[in-house]
Amino acid sequence: MNLKRAAGLLAWVLFAVIAYSTMSPLDLRPRIGHLVHIERFGAFGLLGLLFALAYPKRLGRVLVLVLATAIGFELLQMISADRHARVTDVAVKLMGGACGVFSGWIIARYRSQFVAWLGRINENAKCRS
Repeated sequence: MNLKRAAGLLAWVLFAVIAYSTMSPLDLRPRIGHLVHIERFGAFGLLGLLFALAYPKRLGRVLVLVLATAIGFELLQMISADRHARVTDVAVKLMGGACGVFSGWIIARYRSQFVAWLGRINENAKCRS
């Protein structure tokens, strides 16, 4: 399995996990810690990164998908009686998603240079031993 296929599979799995976490009752929502804004930023950052790596030639669509997902999931919380939609929550999700897509763009754009740089480091390590 290559990087694009693995990133695509993980992106869609993470999409489903975020959907479940967003729409499930508050007491069933998985939590990592007390810093929920970091969780939100990280989840959408990782989502954006994985989608950008999976679909590097469609970054505009990826950005729209990730940002629309953040807004849509936040609006869907208004349907649930025990959940709430907040502007600060969606702002954190939007920033995380945008940072993730941008990071994926950087990785995809400079991947060959990065791999070559790692190869030179590996060669230098072999010479010293």
